[in-house]
Amino acid sequence: MASDPGNAKRALRAELRERRQNMTATERERATAGITANLQRLVDEHGAQSLACYLSGSHEPNTRPFLNWAFARRLRVLLPISRQDGLLDWTVDDGDSETLGIHGWPEAVGELLGPIAINDVDLIIVPAAAVDLGGVRMGWGRGYFDKTLGSMEKCPPVYAVVFDGEVLDEVPRERHDEPVDGAVTPTRVIRFR
Repeated sequence: MASDPGNAKRALRAELRERRQNMTATERERATAGITANLQRLVDEHGAQSLACYLSGSHEPNTRPFLNWAFARRLRVLLPISRQDGLLDWTVDDGDSETLGIHGWPEAVGELLGPIAINDVDLIIVPAAAVDLGGVRMGWGRGYFDKTLGSMEKCPPVYAVVFDGEVLDEVPRERHDEPVDGAVTPTRVIRFR
């Protein structure tokens, strides 16, 4: 990897962002169906009754059908709300309400539970730009999920959601990057450790 992981990350993010923007509607629909099925299977395998997830942005793998399924099953789902201080608050998914957060990403609307609410979940589903086969997750550069995962005393399994071409041999890593236990793609669930 490049000697400056920050620059390498920026270049890789730009490439991945362009790839996502160039996906066809058919490719997105197929990916959404596969990701939804694989997330459902993951929840069932872990016996998760409570989980943390996120509302996907327009070019991210679509988490909404999965969230609808979880809501219909009466699973307790916490969704993140970005704060100015770089931490995440959480709210329980009501299956409906959302707005644009401080960075322009979709976020849930609801009672703020504070950053430590995530400590009670059975499974954590996080966004990612890419992951590598060693479990290194590269996000989009704001550090919210790295801070959250790094501050947890006892972290449940963490899975990143990415498209198939975003599971790479290696991604640039910096000291603050928190690893994930696996990745969910349209075609598979990968476990790293």
